[in-house]
Amino acid sequence: MAKPTVRSYFSALGDFKSGKDTPRAFLERCLAAVAEFEPVVGAFVHLDIDAAKAAADHSSERWRQGNPLSRIDGMPIGIKDIIETIDMPTQCGSPVFEGWHSGRDAASVAALRQAGAVILGKTVCTEFAATVPRGTRNPWDPQRTPGGSSSGSAAAVAAGMVPAAIGTQVIGSILRPASFCGVVGFKPSIGAINRGGSHDGLSQSAHGPLAATMEDAWIVSREIANRAGGDPGYPGLYGPEAPPAPRLPQRLALLETSGWAVAEPAARAAFETAVARIRAAGVEVVDRRNHVGTAAAEKALERVLIVSRQINGWESIWPLNTYRSKDPSKVSEFMLARLAESEAMTLDDYRSLLAEREHIRSEYARLVADCAATITLSAPGPAPVGLASTGNPVFNVPASLLGVPALTLPVLSADGLPLGLQAMGYLNADAALFSTAAWLRNLLSAGR
Repeated sequence: MAKPTVRSYFSALGDFKSGKDTPRAFLERCLAAVAEFEPVVGAFVHLDIDAAKAAADHSSERWRQGNPLSRIDGMPIGIKDIIETIDMPTQCGSPVFEGWHSGRDAASVAALRQAGAVILGKTVCTEFAATVPRGTRNPWDPQRTPGGSSSGSAAAVAAGMVPAAIGTQVIGSILRPASFCGVVGFKPSIGAINRGGSHDGLSQSAHGPLAATMEDAWIVSREIANRAGGDPGYPGLYGPEAPPAPRLPQRLALLETSGWAVAEPAARAAFETAVARIRAAGVEVVDRRNHVGTAAAEKALERVLIVSRQINGWESIWPLNTYRSKDPSKVSEFMLARLAESEAMTLDDYRSLLAEREHIRSEYARLVADCAATITLSAPGPAPVGLASTGNPVFNVPASLLGVPALTLPVLSADGLPLGLQAMGYLNADAALFSTAAWLRNLLSAGR
């Protein structure tokens, strides 16, 4: 199996306009990667190649006539198997949903189809998009995990099977697999992308793309938001139609969080080298030792993993209790144990957790006055060996609990494997984060 290479759709738009390339030819290159990598990687739980070819042919004709439906017209996309599709089963990584068809598209999928995107297939996810993996392997090393729960989405993009795939995150399910697989992961502000028809209805859940480039991630997100908006009661994704231009930040906050204690030496060294380059480029980088606001944010974030897991546990009691009642043999022992633990909670416990979450969010939000963004690692190290675990989410959970936009940038490496640098922004300031992150990407990618 060859070294994986991502495939950007955004970079091909000029050739589509000129007629030098077509979406059907682009799809064929993706399908060649599917033929090469999929037998080993196992990124997809369902493929519909014939339908994808037909859709790509229609898109090619629209581009030929100079009338594409959008910038993602013809883009092959994978859909995480927690998200409903009218023409493919939605199985949620669980025997409970084996072969199940909802008979409808989720809001994001309907928007993608309206924009002309080509839905190639459903990507593997962990059980109920939680913890228990379902066998996908990392394209960089099949003995290693691709991360989770958006395991198939990350692996498919990393192997060049699709330029983008939709994932979801409630703890670390976009940012961590993006880091392990060497792709861009974008977790938007909470509520920015409509999650209707997705079986991840927790209060910290978010839809977002895993993509070949930041530009691919942005145009996919914007085209969905343009048509489906955000979650009910949320304003949707803010920002320009075009990918935000790079912008030099004056100051960044370095957040170690509790993840720093478990970060591997090679990962710490790679991150510290990146920080040195950022400082050498004229950007002030502050941390808990020399900046009061960063110290306060670090203090507030100490319990984010505990608080998030308990909030998620309470919010997951239904429908897990109904699955247990129907057939507990189809639910993993891990999920049954988590359900039993959550059922011991009370409503007052949940209310206290929500209050603590609001306090943590308010402390972090104070940084907006001083720092363009915050930076940290996306994972404690490269993808671990073994498929029984999807890796440690300790660096990802802050963005989930805070509800802020976050990006994994594939600009670091450790032990010859991909490692992401994570940039976090502020609520509904997704475009500003992209501008800062684009500058970071350009700086840290130079000479690599």
